[in-house]
Amino acid sequence: LQLVESGGGLVQPGGSLGLSCAASDSTFNYYAVGWFRQAPGKEREGVSCISSKGGNTRYADSVKGRFTISRDSAKNTVYLQVNKLKPEDTGVYYCAIDFTERCDLSRADLYAYWGQGTQVTVSS
Repeated sequence: LQLVESGGGLVQPGGSLGLSCAASDSTFNYYAVGWFRQAPGKEREGVSCISSKGGNTRYADSVKGRFTISRDSAKNTVYLQVNKLKPEDTGVYYCAIDFTERCDLSRADLYAYWGQGTQVTVSS
């Protein structure tokens, strides 16, 4: 199973991006999926997670009301719509599988099959 993130880029403060996490096969759809980000010199931070069925979502306080996670099982893809971007949202965004279904954003060690990441830069 491989995950590939895409959709990052350079955007001005207040702008939006649509990130995608595409999986190589449909076993992806049996598991919760999380999005994390890492800024230069900082630890990886949990941003959002969605349950295997898509019925439960979780967000970090710093992104609530601005980011929306969703998934499309037919496309083996999880999305992260990021709106009202701030400079502090800058970083490499990664997706990963949560086999535990706990969606614990404070425990990056519970996630596996990390993608290569997509860079999001918020700057004027």
